[in-house]
Amino acid sequence: MRVIIAAAGTGGHINPGIAIANKIMKEEKNSEVLFVGTSRGIEKDLVPRAGYKLETIEAYGFSKKINKDNIKKMIKTVKSVKVAENIIKKFKPDIVIGTGGYICGPVLTAANKLKIPTMLHESNSFPGLAVKMLSKKVNTIMLGFKEAKEFLPKAKNIVVTGTPTKINKMNLDIDDIKKIKREMNLDINLPLVLVFGGSQGAKKINDVMIDIISKNMNKTYQIIWAVGQKNFEDVKKIFKENKLDINNLKNAKVLPYIYDMEKVMNISDVIVCRSGAITITEICKIGKPAIFIPLPNVSQNHQEKNARVLQKIGAAYIILNNEITKDKLSDTINAIILDKKKIKEMGEKANNISINNVEDRIYEEIKKLI
Repeated sequence: MRVIIAAAGTGGHINPGIAIANKIMKEEKNSEVLFVGTSRGIEKDLVPRAGYKLETIEAYGFSKKINKDNIKKMIKTVKSVKVAENIIKKFKPDIVIGTGGYICGPVLTAANKLKIPTMLHESNSFPGLAVKMLSKKVNTIMLGFKEAKEFLPKAKNIVVTGTPTKINKMNLDIDDIKKIKREMNLDINLPLVLVFGGSQGAKKINDVMIDIISKNMNKTYQIIWAVGQKNFEDVKKIFKENKLDINNLKNAKVLPYIYDMEKVMNISDVIVCRSGAITITEICKIGKPAIFIPLPNVSQNHQEKNARVLQKIGAAYIILNNEITKDKLSDTINAIILDKKKIKEMGEKANNISINNVEDRIYEEIKKLI
């Protein structure tokens, strides 16, 4: 099988693409997979690191603002269709798959012109602009959330497959959880709240967490908090100004980044985070209650729409970015953290909408189309 995967910009687009590529290579070892992205996004790091070749084109997302710079970007994106055609002609794929983002526009348009079978995967509950524009042209659209279906009325074929992720539910008993907590120098008797704002951290969340910890508002629970690599020294400095040592905080462990996120998510009782599609999918897979602070100013406000899916079924709370305060977040955590029954019920509700065997479903759709 020869496959081109168009993925660019964020891990939420690139990681599902890599997961699909890994599944193809596992099932058909003689396959060849080529990624097409840009030279600006993290694909230039993630794709080669995963062992795949990356070709780049100049493509940009369309902006509603009409100015000289945006017109130039639009022209470059339109011209990149021809560049994508040349890549496709040279590679001769059996199928071209897009996993979201502006890169899908020129690459899948080129594939359609060359009569190559095309697929899109949309992780969010509200489809992005590129997916909407291409929906009536591609052969199959695979969805992470069934809620996205209603926004794609002209699509030829829609299949709800779920979204592939690297994080899975671990079967841990109480002794296993205590052992992991000891290894991480956490209190084995206190419930655990995991806080993170994406790989880069989130300033708004960080500011509120500094207040909660500095004012000792987390007396009944402990916190493990990833502040982001770039933010760690700034957070450390603020704690120092408050006469606190970041490495010796009461009921709190502050890290630049959490490398073993699967393990930490599985031992946590409540998760406080943004609401990107991958994060939500992971929370559902492991079955944990969540407090979402959706990232504002993102395309189509998709993070809030993702979070509403879990709020609607009683699996999560939402605090909007412009409404978050130390008291509001602290009160919301306290409404869940000491109620074991509530933790269990919310976690089960999240897990109930999780889709199993995602990679198998996607692979079957690929084979079917070819």
